[in-house]
Order: sequence, then C-alpha cells, then structure tokens
Amino acid sequence: MSEEQNAQNTQNLDVPEHLQYSQDHVWIDTSTSPAVVGVTEYAQDQLGDLVFVDLPETGGHVEAGDEVLELESSKAVEPLVSPVSGTIKYVNREASDDPSVINNDPYGEGWLLKIELDDDEPDLLSAEDYAKIIAA
Repeated sequence: MSEEQNAQNTQNLDVPEHLQYSQDHVWIDTSTSPAVVGVTEYAQDQLGDLVFVDLPETGGHVEAGDEVLELESSKAVEPLVSPVSGTIKYVNREASDDPSVINNDPYGEGWLLKIELDDDEPDLLSAEDYAKIIAA
C-alpha cells in the first residue's frame, strides 16, 4: 500500500487510512451503513493468537464506552469497548467460530460487529493520529 492509503508506525503494523480509530484499539468504517467495527492489528498483535470471541446478540443497543464483547487469547481476556453508540445489526459468526480470522485479517474478514449508528457524532481518531499513539 502507498503512504496515502496506509499510515505506518514504528512497529510496522497496518493502520488503514480509510478507517477511524478509538484509543482502545478499535477501528470503525463509518463509510458503510451499518458501520463496521473490529480490532486493530496492534490490538490483535498484543493479544496474540485468539482462541475465543464472545459476541453479543444482534438487536441490542450500545453506548460509546460500553464493553460489547470479549476477546480471549492464551495471554489474556480483553473487552472490546464500543467507540460508537447504536444498534448492533450483525455479528461476525465466522470470527466467533474461527477466531484466527481476526489475527489473519483484522481489517477485512476479521470484522466483529456492524452497528447502525445513532445520530451522535463519534469521537474518533484519524489513521495518522492513531498511528502516533501506538508508536509512542
């Protein structure tokens, strides 16, 4: 990918430019409806090989800052904190059945949730700002 398409940090992890990010290492693609949510390459790299994903039910409402699911690896169990408010429309059952898809393709097939956003404007970071955080 070119520099315009992808920001890089000192750990050489992908931070796709077309996505937005939270400080909790969650990415969101607001260009689609519903918005797509997943964990960043940095987050899955820190967790290591994922062995279990506890997905929420569809139809539930989440607020920005809510813990919406858990990611379990051999190292730790970490909650995913929603960066946005809205209604969960879809969950990625493939990622639940085979969590390695998150490690292998965190920005593609490893997406976790699709959320119909509330009208609130989410407080998110650009790829450039997120890359600075993980490089620090």
